Amino acid sequence: MSYDFAPLFRSAIGFDRLARLVDDAVSNAPAHASYPPYNIEKSAEDVYQVTMALAGFGPEDVEIYLAENQLIIKGHVPRKTTAGELLHRGIATRAFERRFALADHIEVSGAELVNGLLTVSVCQVTPEALKPRRIPILQGMPASNSAKASGMTAASGPLPVSHAA
Repeated sequence: MSYDFAPLFRSAIGFDRLARLVDDAVSNAPAHASYPPYNIEKSAEDVYQVTMALAGFGPEDVEIYLAENQLIIKGHVPRKTTAGELLHRGIATRAFERRFALADHIEVSGAELVNGLLTVSVCQVTPEALKPRRIPILQGMPASNSAKASGMTAASGPLPVSHAA
């Protein structure tokens, strides 16, 4: 079953990323989405961890990128020849590429591979310009006196309005 979202985005400007997210979510095949298995954990208010099961992968076999608000994790293990005959291959070490959509202002703070588990830590950092800030309220002088005290005159401030009859 496929969905056509073109009518929703036909008259929208600047929603390319949202359109791509919706399209990717609908078109992602279940078989592709299951390997390698992963967890996403919120460990603090603005701190998240992506943990991915990568048995058989070493740090040299995994690459982590940030591009266009996406965390991209790729893995590839070269085929190893064994001295003996392999009777059963149950540990999957096939190549993969997993993409995670990131919100704005998300930064990757680190990654580690321990005991076959890759953990990528990310945190949301709100820029100072977007943080709420408190405006102090001055007390003491009426508004007209404080304008004179601060040096505002009719030339530098708003012009008086006259109502002629």
